[in-house]
Amino acid sequence: MKKIISKQQYCMGCGLCEVYCTVSHSKSKDIIKAYNRENPRPVSRINLEVQKPVSFALQCRHCEDAPCVDACLTGAMKKDSESGIVTHDYEKCIGCWTCIMICPYGAIMRDNTGKAVSKCDLCSEFGEPACVTHCPNRALVYKEVKL
Repeated sequence: MKKIISKQQYCMGCGLCEVYCTVSHSKSKDIIKAYNRENPRPVSRINLEVQKPVSFALQCRHCEDAPCVDACLTGAMKKDSESGIVTHDYEKCIGCWTCIMICPYGAIMRDNTGKAVSKCDLCSEFGEPACVTHCPNRALVYKEVKL
C-alpha cells in the first residue's frame, strides 16, 4: 500500500501542505475562491504540527487494523480491502466523534460544519496527494510501504 511518509528533518512548517489540501478538497479547486468565497470554507485534512525546531504534517495513516473503522457506530468509516485506504462517508456520519477519540495519531478532526468528521483520503481522485505534490522541501513522500 502507498502511504504518505513525513520527513520531519526537511519540514520547515510553511503550511503549504494544509493550503493545497484545502484547495484540493474545495468545490472550486481555486485557491482564492476556496479561501475567500466558499461557505463553509473547506477544511484541510492535514494538521501541521509546529514546535520549532521540529515540524511535521500529521494526516491519517490508513492503519492496517484501523481502530476508527471498528469504533464507527454507523459504518461511515470503511477500509477498502484492496487499496487499504480508510474512507469516510459524510452522509452516514452522525458526528459522534468516536473515531476522533480512538485515533491513535489524532489525525481525524471535525469538519467546518461541526456535523461530521474530516480525514485524509490520499487525494485518491488525483493520483498523488496534493500535500506531497506541493511540498517545497519534499518533506512529504508518497511511496509504497510494506505492511
